[in-house]
Amino acid sequence: MFDPVLDNPYPDSLRSDDVPAPHELLAPVLGLLGTWHGRGQGGYPTISGDFSYAQEVTFSHDGRPFLRYEARAWLIGADDTPLRPSARESGWWRLQPDGRVEALITQPTGIAEIAVGYAGENTVDLSTHQVALTPTAKEVDATRRRYTLTDDGTLTFVHDLAAVGQPLQHHLSARLRRKA
Repeated sequence: MFDPVLDNPYPDSLRSDDVPAPHELLAPVLGLLGTWHGRGQGGYPTISGDFSYAQEVTFSHDGRPFLRYEARAWLIGADDTPLRPSARESGWWRLQPDGRVEALITQPTGIAEIAVGYAGENTVDLSTHQVALTPTAKEVDATRRRYTLTDDGTLTFVHDLAAVGQPLQHHLSARLRRKA
């Protein structure tokens, strides 16, 4: 039987009360650190009607030159009550010295994306470099994701999608606020 580890002997920093300093290559994306919550709208030609959703996005680091990324979404009703879990993805954003970003993003639906782009001017813009699909995953050919920090402390998210025979087009957009 497996015994759970109550005190992790391998923490992300030398002391459990020590938060590692961000790596210098993370400078263009430091404003993203933390957990963001908000609401959005989505639609796609292969989906019956537009929909509303709630979203949570978390960016964290352990002192090395990459971000840990996790996003979760829930379909919501007209009264903002959750109807069911929706999208979920996680991955890593690797920052390069010239502001380039290489992102690895996986989804439990059998989709793994490698996206590339740039971080700067309070915006990260990522586009598909390669998509890998499990044998039963839905066809996804390309995506584009844009994260923009606004002057009022809002993180806007826009996701374009080319999938199931459709060309690259708008799929999702959300306005998120940092969790206090």
